[in-house]
Amino acid sequence: MRQSLEPTPDPGWIIAHEGYNVLTENAVESRFAFGNGFLGMRAALAGGRGPSWLSWLGGVRWRSWPRCYVAGLFDIPNTEPPVPALAPVADWSRVLITLNGKPLLAHEGQMLRGIRTLDLRRGLLLSAWTHCTPAGVTTSGRGLALLSLADRAAGLQLLRAELDRDGVDVKLEATFAMASLDVKPMLLEQDLGSWRTEVTGKGVAMAGAATLRLGGKLREPERPFPLLWVWSWRSIAGQVIELDRMVAVARAGNPEDDPAPRAAAALERSRLLGWRAVLAAHEAAWNARWTASDIVIEGDDAMQRALRFAVYHLTSAANPEDEHVSIGARGLTGDAYFGHVFWDTEIYLLPFYIAVWPEAARALLMYRFHTLPAARAKAAQAGYRGALYAWESADTGEETTPEHVVGADGAIVEILTGKMEHHISADIAYAVWQYWRATGDDEFFLGAGAEILLETARFWACRGIAEPDGKRHIRHVIGPDEYHEDVDDNAFTNVMARWNIARALEALELLQAGWPERAAVLRRKLSLGDDELADWRDAVARLVTGLDPATGIYQQFAGFNALDPLDLAAYAGANMPIDVVIKRQRTQRSQVVKQADVVALIALLPKEFPGELAERNFRYYEPKCAHGSSLSTSMHGLVAARLGDAEMALRYLHKTAALDLDLDPNSAGGVRIAGLGGMWQTVMLGFGGVDLMGDILEINPKVPPQWRSLSFRLCWKGRVVAIRIAGGALQATLVQGEAMDIRIAGATHKLTAGMLQVSI
Repeated sequence: MRQSLEPTPDPGWIIAHEGYNVLTENAVESRFAFGNGFLGMRAALAGGRGPSWLSWLGGVRWRSWPRCYVAGLFDIPNTEPPVPALAPVADWSRVLITLNGKPLLAHEGQMLRGIRTLDLRRGLLLSAWTHCTPAGVTTSGRGLALLSLADRAAGLQLLRAELDRDGVDVKLEATFAMASLDVKPMLLEQDLGSWRTEVTGKGVAMAGAATLRLGGKLREPERPFPLLWVWSWRSIAGQVIELDRMVAVARAGNPEDDPAPRAAAALERSRLLGWRAVLAAHEAAWNARWTASDIVIEGDDAMQRALRFAVYHLTSAANPEDEHVSIGARGLTGDAYFGHVFWDTEIYLLPFYIAVWPEAARALLMYRFHTLPAARAKAAQAGYRGALYAWESADTGEETTPEHVVGADGAIVEILTGKMEHHISADIAYAVWQYWRATGDDEFFLGAGAEILLETARFWACRGIAEPDGKRHIRHVIGPDEYHEDVDDNAFTNVMARWNIARALEALELLQAGWPERAAVLRRKLSLGDDELADWRDAVARLVTGLDPATGIYQQFAGFNALDPLDLAAYAGANMPIDVVIKRQRTQRSQVVKQADVVALIALLPKEFPGELAERNFRYYEPKCAHGSSLSTSMHGLVAARLGDAEMALRYLHKTAALDLDLDPNSAGGVRIAGLGGMWQTVMLGFGGVDLMGDILEINPKVPPQWRSLSFRLCWKGRVVAIRIAGGALQATLVQGEAMDIRIAGATHKLTAGMLQVSI
């Protein structure tokens, strides 16, 4: 066991934290969280902590916030307003050690050493500690915890410890901590329990097995309650204590489905393998993912580690085996946003999965297909045709954005994003098209993707109203810049809507040319006639974009140019969001942007900005952005990289990395996974110059001069291509698949077996 508890020796694969601070502990638990897309676990210390049942905190603060999550397990808690939230399940890693009748607590006595290590290479959490109690007893040990990437139902915990003196009465309890969980118990057996959520009726089952060896000899536990193992003995100084615990979890979507047999079967799989084989299979699965997705930078060790941190969390969040769940704004690492899914997934995360893990990308898009009925219902409720996706979505795809919240002063604050932030439908269509173009997955296109494109286009054509000026307008929306609500003709929304309609028309033409029978079936299913298609073409031609031909600048929304200028440099030292500093009303009157809006449009649709338009619009809006969202800096970094401004791009890249690598107390709600996906895009789509949207794979690199090399792999229509950029040359190797064309720095080459080298 000792060797298994040692971290990967290469420091480029290690993120470590030593010590303890109550102000940042919750952020550490988010940052070091681990998961496999089905299960997620915050990095709370397994032992040395008291219970977590206190609810009304007042002026006190939690030392930690242990959580285990199951993707898709939503219930509706007793909150105002009532909205679905990801329900935590039992903390299966809890260990309580009692010495001479007194519990061992980290905040009592002296913590001589305490290190948590995120081993990115192996996909697991390690810990090491030495603690002296007030009575002078010193314990030291190491721990390991993982959620298996090889068998997503399975988890594993290892603990190796020793005491420094003889004659101490020791009791060790391995528990499934259930405090503050409002779920109904349905079954409780020695090694198995199942529960059902109160409102939604979803089921979850957890099974466990634990083994303890003392000085290498197996000790039998007491089993006073289900899912509780208790061992008692008198210590011998230096005697090694070794605990291994396995857990298995299953979820059920309806009351008729019993998850208990599946959890029991998953536990039995792990028991038959033994913990060493469980660990080995997990490490092998992570090794395969790293082979596909690692980015190697020579010349910037800090960014190398930061990118691996990003890829680690992106890998931990996805589950290609379940197309009925998606990835929330904080993944499975914290309670913020209740586990709800936003546009973050399609715009900030999907490019990563499309490029290196297409199976995961497909599952995420199928979640949107399965929730298409809810999107149709939302559109109809608002008086529109087609599909309007929920701004915040849980398991059903119904709108879960609260209509109001209670402010700090007790006032009711209306929330308009769920009613007006409609660009999400175009964002989802964008991801559908990008996935199909990059993978050539015709089965997905025919069975799901085309229908999403057509139904979202139908919504936008209905949304763009023809007016007396001869143009079509989209009024009463919120763009990505949420500082300005209820605006007309937001450029991001309108241009994305026009693009969405144009791609739907193109998709229908491709269907009719390649699969005429399928096209006819889909048109009949959607009652899509020629008159409606003519209206779509009219919408593409007449929809307002906000572009001023005289200046080449897209007005962010109608009336933006008439707002008050604001010099953001005057507030550079503020440590609060600008809307808090200058107050909401002044923010709404000012030309200050919350996050990338027109800049995001440049990033997503660069062909809409030919010639100098991209540079002109970026330089106009970049100084106006206050970056009040974690989504913002990565988009700015991506555009700056494409424009060749490596210095600015690197500055934004490091700001994005700091969002979760720095111990910001605001990270307690979970890692900002969209920012991590945005980091990947800045490097791959910006510095690497990768274009996944064209007819062939295109790479136009602009690597910073500080980096000696940049290496990565990509999936493209069933092939795997390895790229290395160094010394003014690009090397491309076809690792898997048939020969293909590849465009490098504007020139097209044939990529066959062997390595292609091109000067750039």
